[in-house]
Amino acid sequence: MKNPLYVFALQSEAVGHFEHTEPLFVGVGKLNAMYSLMKRITQQKPSIIINLGSAGSTTHNRGEVVCCTRFVQRDMDVTPLGFEKYKTPFSLHPPVIYYGLEVEGLAQGICGTGDSFVTNHNCDDYDVIDMEAFPLAWVAMQEEIPFLCLKYISDGADGAAATDWPETVKLAAEALRKTVDGILG
Repeated sequence: MKNPLYVFALQSEAVGHFEHTEPLFVGVGKLNAMYSLMKRITQQKPSIIINLGSAGSTTHNRGEVVCCTRFVQRDMDVTPLGFEKYKTPFSLHPPVIYYGLEVEGLAQGICGTGDSFVTNHNCDDYDVIDMEAFPLAWVAMQEEIPFLCLKYISDGADGAAATDWPETVKLAAEALRKTVDGILG
């Protein structure tokens, strides 16, 4: 933990609680996340990547912090060509990446990452919905850097998500800081 890299999509997920960590704000979406993380780790390889942010869920309670240990690209679907759902064609990796540190005492989640804001989640393949974690986990795995992913459940990935998220994301930074402090001491 001598050189951790805290990674957020947006400053609003960290405001007031992580300024001393020199966080990386990658922006929204998979491409922004991958590009920003790769650029940073080529400049300075961290001892651990800690992805913190907000996410939707129909399973976990709003206000809960969930530790994601498995990741899928929820918008990768090449099943018409015979590929398994979520599988990147011709990739050596399985559709579900198992690359995240577990934290005892926190709910575990499977994070479905995609480039859309979900307002009607209706599948059981993943129980946390975000827009950045999959490529962050993938890069960490490729670079053999430990990866911790904690998501603050900000909305129900339902019809109210678009109005809930802007209000509840304001609570994410404090909850994530308390969780990180509890883990790291």
